[in-house]
Amino acid sequence: MQGNHNIAVEDAELIAEALEVAVQAAREAAAVIRTSADALQDIEWVEKAAADFVTEVDRGAESAITTTVTSAFRNAVILGEELSPDAQIKSQELAFIVDPLDGTTNFLHGFPHYAVSIGVMHHGELVAAAVLNVPRGDLFTASLGRGTQLNGTTVTVSSIDSTSRALIGTGFPFKNHELLDEYARQFVEISRHTAGIRRAGSAALDLADIACGRFDGFWELILAPWDVAAGILLVREAGGIITDISGSAAQPAHGAYVAGNPAIHSWLIETIQNATNNQ
Repeated sequence: MQGNHNIAVEDAELIAEALEVAVQAAREAAAVIRTSADALQDIEWVEKAAADFVTEVDRGAESAITTTVTSAFRNAVILGEELSPDAQIKSQELAFIVDPLDGTTNFLHGFPHYAVSIGVMHHGELVAAAVLNVPRGDLFTASLGRGTQLNGTTVTVSSIDSTSRALIGTGFPFKNHELLDEYARQFVEISRHTAGIRRAGSAALDLADIACGRFDGFWELILAPWDVAAGILLVREAGGIITDISGSAAQPAHGAYVAGNPAIHSWLIETIQNATNNQ
């Protein structure tokens, strides 16, 4: 949860401005997405990889984000799934890590669960985040040391510590079928001990749901920096824990992630590791 971060006044002002810009950019992207939502039959699908699609809507939303961000921060780096997936951000002062439409397949099928996700890094540290649930209009925000908010109201992770009552979010390894057997073993073990597992199709919203207590835990084996950058900060500032699958602190990168409230995260890591090792 929000803590005593030693943030200089000038940095605090920059973070506040960056969050404001991220929110504005998310809303501009959402407007592009909503404009196309009523004409899904006219959208051309491009298959980047098996079951992984991109459309002109994704590109239009990312373009809207880029315009908004660069208007406010001309020298900011933008790492985005469609326009700049290989941008280098480690040495940059300010970077925006963007998923313009997280849940593209949901969007294309009219399944109302997709989001715009924007995480902001300053000197290599996540400092601000905005995730906008486009169909519902719910806005999740966080900034370093100031907690997580849902539509302006502070939220925290759940207090459930009994695995039998825990609801767990997940994502299938649909891009890498070689991981299906490993994932299936994890799924079976987790399913045996929890109240249920849900796969809704947007990692950004899964992590937002951890932050506000709707999910108690979450894991996924293949995610990208733009999938998780905003969600990492949302979870941390709401009092949760998010790590890689070995238990190391999460950073925006390509890889596997485990998140949850402290009690469920600890159990989830142990269960996943045991299922993976006991082949």
